[in-house]
Amino acid sequence: MLTGIPCTLMRGGTSKGLYFHAADLPSERGLRDRVLLAAMGSPDVRQIDGAGGAHPLTSKVAVISRSTRADADVDYLFLQVVVDRAEVSDSQNCGNILAGVGPWTIENGLVPVAGATTPVRIHMVNTGSLAVAHVRTPQGAVEYEGDARIDGVPGTAAPIPLEFLDVAGSSSGSLLPTGSVTDDFEGIEITCIDNGMPVIIVRAADLGVTGAESPAQLETNAALVAKVERLRLAFGPRMNLGDVTRKTVPKISLVSAPRHGGSISTATFIPHRVHEAIGVLGAVSVATACAIPGSVAAQVAQRKGDASKRLEVEHPSGFFSVDVEVERGDSFVVRGAALLRTARKILRGDVFIPGAVWSRA
Repeated sequence: MLTGIPCTLMRGGTSKGLYFHAADLPSERGLRDRVLLAAMGSPDVRQIDGAGGAHPLTSKVAVISRSTRADADVDYLFLQVVVDRAEVSDSQNCGNILAGVGPWTIENGLVPVAGATTPVRIHMVNTGSLAVAHVRTPQGAVEYEGDARIDGVPGTAAPIPLEFLDVAGSSSGSLLPTGSVTDDFEGIEITCIDNGMPVIIVRAADLGVTGAESPAQLETNAALVAKVERLRLAFGPRMNLGDVTRKTVPKISLVSAPRHGGSISTATFIPHRVHEAIGVLGAVSVATACAIPGSVAAQVAQRKGDASKRLEVEHPSGFFSVDVEVERGDSFVVRGAALLRTARKILRGDVFIPGAVWSRA
């Protein structure tokens, strides 16, 4: 007999996934992961027998509960359900799926409406860091419709400003996890940074491409893919991430001069597919690197040196505006990072799991 589990299918930023209350999932991790694999239809490249969309950006899960922390409203655990392997990863945050956490939290009664806009303080369990989502709630309910537009998503929606309070070094332990602004890999200069997402930044030209290629062109460049993976495996341990062979971090961002009036152009391996846009926290990390003199990103960016500027991070489907402030004393300190996302509730109901995987009885 099939087992039904309440959930909401939502778009968060440029990603899409299932949002669950933690109490509705098994508490034992192995069983929970098997349930989520069945819910998404993994492992299968089409995910034809589940709710997944056959791409890493549409095979994501948010698990939400009342927070165990006094300084947060809710705990948000992000889980990446791998499309073609029986694997569920909690090795990173997801700032796109984060955009839907505030609306979901309010609609599910975990945070009361606080006026025309309701702030939701979110503990991102994956890294122990905090974010605040500012959700429009006129007339006492979440408003999804509005005039905010983000690249990578058709149409418009209500804006959801996100503030990141303490994400520097959240995965690797420090903003510059190798201790250096730049490092050398096979004669190539790179920058390793973690302001919410561990990212290795490298010039596209140093890898034999322009950076203007489509995600599909980059993914089918076998020599490029092999070198990117060598870089990732070599510097994962140096970024305090351990053996990253089966992890979804670090990301690799190929940077080049902006082409459309922005600050810097990016193409990002996430890590084995190329993002159709760029992840929220990946964009924050790249923008932060642009504000650090001497980094690969700062060398490439057209606006550099002024750490208080808004940075426009170009990506394959548009650009991403990031407000970041970095101060330099004995070390670099991030004083603030914020950006705008949108979200949409698509469907609410039960996702059904084969009884052989899990039965509540």
